[in-house]
Amino acid sequence: MTAVLEAHGFGKRYRRRTWALRGVELVVPEGSITALVGPNGSGKSTLIRSWIGFERATEGRLSTGGVDPQRDRKAAVERVGYVPQTPSLYRDLSVAEHITLAGTLRDGFDEAMAARYVGRLSIPLRAKAGELSGGEGAQVGLALALATRAPILLLDEPLASLDPLARREFLHLMVEAVRAAGATALLSSHVITDIEQACDRLIVLGKGHTLLDLPIAEAIAHHRIVEGPPAEAVRLAGADALIGSFPAPAGEPLSLVRTPALVPVGTEPIGRAATLEEIVIAHLAAGRRRAADAARQAEGVAA
Repeated sequence: MTAVLEAHGFGKRYRRRTWALRGVELVVPEGSITALVGPNGSGKSTLIRSWIGFERATEGRLSTGGVDPQRDRKAAVERVGYVPQTPSLYRDLSVAEHITLAGTLRDGFDEAMAARYVGRLSIPLRAKAGELSGGEGAQVGLALALATRAPILLLDEPLASLDPLARREFLHLMVEAVRAAGATALLSSHVITDIEQACDRLIVLGKGHTLLDLPIAEAIAHHRIVEGPPAEAVRLAGADALIGSFPAPAGEPLSLVRTPALVPVGTEPIGRAATLEEIVIAHLAAGRRRAADAARQAEGVAA
């Protein structure tokens, strides 16, 4: 496996005591489309911006296409096509003018490719950026990022302002372009159905730490749901197998356990298959519990 994005012991602290991320260990392999999931404040945007060199590490190190973004930000930027959370467009420039401008700022930018992508998304080239909806702005941002022909695509919550049809079009175009180019993409998103449609790997961040980093197929194969409280899950699978518990939509308790992908012949599998959303929620719940326990322990030591 060739690693394209790496974080080793990475931490970022703002001011004196506020850690956005700490002790992050993860590797994004070449050719993958990886989902980065976590609640607000979990450090997703900080991690993405750090891989481009827009943020400096407080501790640990990062690698972006084999480059340390702190030591050589220019080289890191050249390896990345970036779609920020809020489209970085100039209100008074048309879409066509944005494409021309990008061509003057980025070596190797493919203006014809950008125009084709914008056309496929039914956005007029003559439209001013200030006339575009939030979703259309995000789609233009994607077209510009893809036209850089960068080997790494970093997308920071680009789907937040898109309606369901626009999200489907955005993801279809992104997957098609990444697969055709043999590129690597990291997509930050809260929408689990979109992740299942587009991504093959999953990273879950919570309270500044990596909670899960697996191929999606492997995550689904190795997790099961016990419909009951933690005590029932422990009885069935053992204490070491319990990940976390959370309420179902109707309020009844559900518990996620880690299990082998294959069970011995004649043995009934524990519980039922877990959905990707349930896997994410349970790991986030476990991360929140561990953070609360650590905070109580720190308060006890301080007292």
